[in-house]
Amino acid sequence: MADVTEVTGMILSSMPVGEYDRRIVILTRQLGKICAFAKGARRPNSPLIGVTRPFILGTFEVYRGRDSYTVYKAHADNYFEDVVNDLDAVWYGYYMAEVADYYGRENLDGSDMINLLYISLKALTNPKISNELIRYIYELRIIAINGECPDFFSCYKCGKDKDIDTYSLSGNCVYCNSCSKGINDGIKLSPSTLYALQFIVSSPLNKLYTFVLNEEVMSELRMVVGRIESVTFDKKFKSKELMLENQKRND
Repeated sequence: MADVTEVTGMILSSMPVGEYDRRIVILTRQLGKICAFAKGARRPNSPLIGVTRPFILGTFEVYRGRDSYTVYKAHADNYFEDVVNDLDAVWYGYYMAEVADYYGRENLDGSDMINLLYISLKALTNPKISNELIRYIYELRIIAINGECPDFFSCYKCGKDKDIDTYSLSGNCVYCNSCSKGINDGIKLSPSTLYALQFIVSSPLNKLYTFVLNEEVMSELRMVVGRIESVTFDKKFKSKELMLENQKRND
């Protein structure tokens, strides 16, 4: 057997391969995003049967082959059973995992995204905050982690950090009150919305899901994050379509 490497991370996706195997994608701290095969993981007596599904956070002993890794052993630290057993929450979880997969790269340290995904899945079990708000917070923060988020702290034109009140749809940036004159596609932001945007991209992760918004602020946040998402992501997420379909059925 090739040299075994132990990695810590989270399984983003899992699919059956052949009669008994599974192909999993793991976002790891040490190796970034990797594809690995869990041989025999679907056999009833396999030690890998319960630790090769999405949202498993744990340690994985893997060895590298020519084109992929093979899982030798795995130990789960968190199964996120509360998410898996909640039909509404699990669709949000699948979407979050797919976005992390979109940004993940092999040999790129996945620690920040793993930490964000972990606290976001935990948040989905908190009845005090809506899944929709969790989604927008997660989207904006992971975009910020990957360096593609607008600067919400200073005016795009003059650079000052006072009286910012407009988000430009075409420019994907913010303007102060003086510079926003003549911006025809701007969304006027309340001070609470601006503060929420700034808080989401800059707060410590353990504070990220500690607030709720009234409907006015939520509406503005929905428009801004929706626009940022549309100009940032260059693919359609299948899990997002399923998530929104499920949300419509519940509304």
